[in-house]
Amino acid sequence: MARDSVGASGLEELYPFLYSGTSDLDAVLTQVRQSTVEKAREIVALRRQVLETDGERLAACARDLAQAFAGGGRLLAFGNGGSSTDAQDLASLFLSPDSPDCNARPLPAFGLTNDIAVITALSNDIGFDVVFSRQVAAFGRRGDIAVGLSTSGNSANLLSAFDEAARRGLVTVGIAGYDGGKMAELRSIDHLFVVPSPSVHRIQEAQTTLYHALWELTLGALDDLEGEQP
Repeated sequence: MARDSVGASGLEELYPFLYSGTSDLDAVLTQVRQSTVEKAREIVALRRQVLETDGERLAACARDLAQAFAGGGRLLAFGNGGSSTDAQDLASLFLSPDSPDCNARPLPAFGLTNDIAVITALSNDIGFDVVFSRQVAAFGRRGDIAVGLSTSGNSANLLSAFDEAARRGLVTVGIAGYDGGKMAELRSIDHLFVVPSPSVHRIQEAQTTLYHALWELTLGALDDLEGEQP
C-alpha cells in the first residue's frame, strides 16, 4: 500500500515495539494498544478535517456525478499500486453495492486496471505513462466520469489520463494525498479532493471513507433528480 518498499528502518518506525529489545510481553502489548489507539485517533481527526474542508464540494461533485449517470454516463476509475485496488473497490461499490442491509441501485462503473493484458501490452509496446489515457481515449465518451486516485498526486499516467478525459468531455474527479502534488496544478480536474497527511496509510484510509461518502451522496443526488422530473 505504501508508495515504496518498506525496509527494516521503515518497519522500526512503524512498529517500534517490535524492535525495543524487551522480552516483557505485557510491556509490548501495552505499546501495541497505545499505537493502535494513536492511529485510530489520527484517522478519525483526519476524516473530520476532510469533512470540514470538503463537505460542500463533495456534495457539489455528487450532483455532477448524478447528472452524468442520469444522462447515461459511466464511471472509469484508475490508480497505481494500493490506489489501484482502491480504484477497483470504488468501481465495484458503484457497480455492485448490494449487501444484506443495502438495496442501492447499481451504476455503470469499471476499473481501468482490471484487464492485465491491456495494461501489460500498453506498458510493453508504448510506455506505462499511457496505460490509463489510452483506455480513456478508447472507452471514454462525453458525459462519462473519470476518477483517479493517488497518494502523492504525482503519477504521470494519472495526469495524462485526466488531460485526455477533459479533452473528451468527461467529468473528472481526483483524489490525492499530501498537498495534492501535480494533480493540484492540473486544470483538467473538475473536482479535486486532497487528504492532507504525510502518512500513506492514513491517506488511503481517509480516501476510502471519502469515496464511500461520495457514492452515498451521488445516490441521494440521483434520487433528488428523479424526484424533480414531472
